[in-house]
Amino acid sequence: MKSRLRTFLLAAVATLTATGALAQLATEGMPQLDLQRTQIGAGMYRIDAQVAATPEQRQIGLMYRKQMPQHEGMLFVFERPAVQCFWMKNTLIPLTAAFVADDGSIVNLADMKPLDETSHCSTKPVRYVLEMNQGWFGQHHLAAGSRLRGPVFEPRR
Repeated sequence: MKSRLRTFLLAAVATLTATGALAQLATEGMPQLDLQRTQIGAGMYRIDAQVAATPEQRQIGLMYRKQMPQHEGMLFVFERPAVQCFWMKNTLIPLTAAFVADDGSIVNLADMKPLDETSHCSTKPVRYVLEMNQGWFGQHHLAAGSRLRGPVFEPRR
């Protein structure tokens, strides 16, 4: 029993520490650069995507970044499909959001301007949103209906 309690307390402290660290980044205007990564296939291209899976990580997203390499992006992962809406508060680089269904198919794309608080929403409920540098999807001939590949889009068992 004591070992379970200890494990629970250690996990709780780690969670609070991580949440506090993320809150600290947001208040200091610093980008989050140490998120878990996943590989996503898009046609013959590979994307190195940071994964924003917690509410705090999703809230900060790509805020405060001054640049992002062309082959990188951020994948926002939600618990269940819903209409997802994004804005660009404190985001300094132009981005395109791909709203992505569970099977990896792109539902719709939205170009977003830096520091703009206009909402850009999915046209259907989705669980994933992939943000890339603005123009990346067009340059790689990807549009609504195109399919992304990767472990996150594989059927759940």
